[in-house]
Amino acid sequence: MAVSLVVLSHAGVPYVAGGYIGVDVFFVISGFLITSLMLREWSREGRISLGRFYARRALRLLPASTLVVLATLAGSWLFLGPLRFADYAKDAIASAWYVVNFRLAEAGTDYFNTDVPPSPFQHFWSLAVEEQFYLIWPVLLIVALKLFRRRALLAIPLLALAAASFAVNLHLTESSPSWAYFGSQGRLWELAVGALLAVVAHRLDDIPRPVAAVVSWAGLAAIGYATLVFDESTPFPGHNALIPVLGAAAVLACGSAGGRWGAGALLSLRPAVWIGGISYAWYLWHWPLILIVPAAAGFGEHDGPLRLIAALCGVPLAWLTLHLVENPMRFHRAFKARAGRGLALGLGLSAVAAAAALVAVQFPPGLASGGTRQDTKETLAAASDPRTALTELLEQPVDEVPANLEPSMRDTAYERSEVYTDGCALAIPQSVQKHPCLYGDTDAGRTVVLFGDSHAAQWFPALDSIARKHHWRLYSYTKNACKITQITTRAENGGPYAACDKWRAATIDRIRELEPDLVITANANSGWLYGGGSLPKAWGEGQVETYRMLRQGSTRVLTLLDSPGRRTTRWTARCPTRRT
Repeated sequence: MAVSLVVLSHAGVPYVAGGYIGVDVFFVISGFLITSLMLREWSREGRISLGRFYARRALRLLPASTLVVLATLAGSWLFLGPLRFADYAKDAIASAWYVVNFRLAEAGTDYFNTDVPPSPFQHFWSLAVEEQFYLIWPVLLIVALKLFRRRALLAIPLLALAAASFAVNLHLTESSPSWAYFGSQGRLWELAVGALLAVVAHRLDDIPRPVAAVVSWAGLAAIGYATLVFDESTPFPGHNALIPVLGAAAVLACGSAGGRWGAGALLSLRPAVWIGGISYAWYLWHWPLILIVPAAAGFGEHDGPLRLIAALCGVPLAWLTLHLVENPMRFHRAFKARAGRGLALGLGLSAVAAAAALVAVQFPPGLASGGTRQDTKETLAAASDPRTALTELLEQPVDEVPANLEPSMRDTAYERSEVYTDGCALAIPQSVQKHPCLYGDTDAGRTVVLFGDSHAAQWFPALDSIARKHHWRLYSYTKNACKITQITTRAENGGPYAACDKWRAATIDRIRELEPDLVITANANSGWLYGGGSLPKAWGEGQVETYRMLRQGSTRVLTLLDSPGRRTTRWTARCPTRRT
C-alpha cells in the first residue's frame, strides 16, 4: 500500500494527490519491523550485535540502491538538462551516503530553487531519514535493555524521542517547511511510533477480535482519507501527519488480530503480498523513470499518461532487481557468515557510486549550441531604421543557444550577483538589513536607491555598472518575494508575510532619511493577498501610497515593469501611473 500510493501520486494519477503519505506509512512499518527483529535477537541470544545489525542493513539496501544510483546518473547525463547535471551528481553522492535529505532541505530554503525541476534522486530522502534513525535507535535500545528489566519500560526512551521529534516537526512545519518535510529531526517520531508498537507486539493478540477488526479497517480508512483529501497545499507533515501515521499503526496492531474480518484479510491477498515483495526496488526505480523516460522520448516535462507508464515500467525492473541483485547479495553465504564482510561490501558500494558521480561531473554533457548570432548593437547602429531592425531581430526564431553567447550559460547557471553573496538581498524569513549595501561610486554626490524584490535585484549588476560609470552612489535594498506596495501578502504557510511588512516599513524610513536623487523600484506582478479581497485593487492603491511616501523633496521615483516570463502569471496588476 505504501509504495503504491507514492507511485500513483508521483505519476500524477487523479484523486490520489495525497499519496505522498505512503512514505509516512512506510516509516511506521520500518520502525515496527526493524525493532521487532532486534527484540527477537535479544530474546534469542540475550544481546544485540550492532555489527550484524548494520551488516544486514547494508546487504538489504545498498546493492539495489547502488544499481539505481548508477543507472539514474547515466540517464541524467544522457537525457536531463545539461545545466543541472552538476547538481544531480552531487545529489547522487549524497544519496550514496544517505544524507540527501539534508541537501534537499537546504535547497528548499533557497528562493531560486522554486522553479527548478526536481532531482531524479529526490526520492532517496526517505531512505536517508530511515537510516539516520537507525544510527541512534539501536544504541538507545541496547542501553534501555540494560537499564530496564521490564519490556514495557522500553517505551520510555521511545516516547521521549517521539515527543521531542513531534514538537520539532510542528515548529518546522510553520517556520521552515522544507526542513520539516525532508529533515530527519522532524520525522523520527513516525519511525518511533512503529517501534513503540513492536515493544508491545506480544500483547496485540489479547485485543478482542471484533474490536481489532474495526480498528484495522479504521486505520485503513484513515490512510485512504489522507490520500484523497491531502494535496500539495496541505501543510505537511505537521499535525496532519498524525492521520496516516496512526492509521498505519492501527492496521499493524489489529490487522492480524482481527482475523478474517480484519484489514489483514485484504492486505494478505497474493497480489498485495507480491507488490510488497518488490516494494523497495519499485520505490527506487519509479521516480527516475518518471523523470527520465519522458525526457528520453522527447516530451520534456510531461504530465500525461506517460508518467504512469514510466512508473509501471518500474515493476518488471523491480522484480529483476529483487531476484538478480537484492536476494543474491542479501542471502549470499559469504556475507551472511561474517558481519565485517557485509559492512565492507556496503561501504564499497557507496564509495563506487560516489566515485562514479565524481568522475561523471568531470565530463558533463554537452550543451547544444547554434550558429553565431550577429551583434545586436552593431546591427542597430548600421541600420537605417533601428526600430524596424530591432523588431526583425526579436522576431527571429532561436531554437538553440547562440554559439557566441557571452558569458556562456554553463558559466552563469550557478552564479549569484554581489547583493546575494554579501547578504544585501534578504531571504524570506529575514526582516532586518544588517549591511549598508552601498555600491557604485561610494564617494559620489548623487544617490540612487534600488528598492524591491528579487525582480528588482536582477537589475543590480547593470545598475552597479551604470553607477560606477556615471558616478552615482547606489544603495540596494531588496528582499525576496516582498512587494514594495503597501499590502500584506500571504506567506507560504497561509499566514501573513509579516517579515515583508516589517522590512518594507524600515526600508522606506531609511530611504527617506537618505533623501536620494532617484529611487528605482521593481517587483514581480504576482502574489496572494492575505485576508481576501481584490488583489489588483489593493495592489494599485498600495503602490500609490508607497510612491507618496518615497517622493519627497527632489527625490524622483522610477518603476521598472516586471520582466516577461516563460509562463503566464496568476494575475497582472496595472498601476495607476497617471496619478503618480
